[in-house]
Amino acid sequence: MSPDLPAQPSLRRMRAFGVRPKRDLGQNFLIDSNILGVIARAADLTDQDVALEIGGGLGVLSEYLAERTAHTHVVELDRSLEPALREALEPHPNTTLHLADALQLDLGALDPAPTKVVANLPYGIAATAILRTVFELPTVTLWVAMVQKEVGERFAAAAGTSAYGVPSVLAQLSCDVRVHRQVSRSVFHPVPNVDSVLVVLQRTGPAPEPGLIKLVQGAFAHRRKALARSLELAAKDPASRERAARSLDLAAKDPASRERDATPLRDRVRAGLVAIGEPADARAERLTPAQFRALWEQVRPA
Repeated sequence: MSPDLPAQPSLRRMRAFGVRPKRDLGQNFLIDSNILGVIARAADLTDQDVALEIGGGLGVLSEYLAERTAHTHVVELDRSLEPALREALEPHPNTTLHLADALQLDLGALDPAPTKVVANLPYGIAATAILRTVFELPTVTLWVAMVQKEVGERFAAAAGTSAYGVPSVLAQLSCDVRVHRQVSRSVFHPVPNVDSVLVVLQRTGPAPEPGLIKLVQGAFAHRRKALARSLELAAKDPASRERAARSLDLAAKDPASRERDATPLRDRVRAGLVAIGEPADARAERLTPAQFRALWEQVRPA
């Protein structure tokens, strides 16, 4: 190593490869290696695990994971980081670098199949990336992700709180979720303007089916309205429907039929709410994830 280069891997690679963080990609590189041990302990890594890291950055977490797992998949969108990542991964034959958009990558084709997702996630895609892996990677049992504080709090939020919404319900339908700890801004370069946390998800069951996902999205589309009314409005409003669906690639296949069925759906939802012990005019934030599942069982097509 050149004496002119920093010893810390991220800082050294930034200097050696002329890397400048790209704000539009949400790049905040880890520069405090002490946080790696915190992440590893939360992930309870073993030499049998297959890790998936989304947002490889400069490879400091990548190489740390590779040393402790059977295999590590590293996904990075920014091809200008490839030389730095190749340097980090070259000593580790048990790694695969995927230069791709994590929101478009065929997750089911990853071989070997991941068992844990461990990542310092780019802020702009954190929620969608976590939910996509919950839905599409049934082999994953644990997630440890560095995310913006507000995102972590939304995932872990309880029913009836202001932070409770679509991410809370969809994550908690399949996982126990908790905010593990706050993370100092000083572990990143550049220093972000927001606070971060480590959020941990432990799988407790299979991913919710598409119909239940759409029910949850529609229920919160107009959260100041009663749940049944929100679903009706979401079915009639292409903008809100597509906005909710686009984030998870679950766009409606037949919008015309959804609009035709809006009124009967509203009636079924109101009756379903009463059947599960809630008022017919209940709002979405009142229902727990388990109650959303129970409501779906009441209103789902025969």
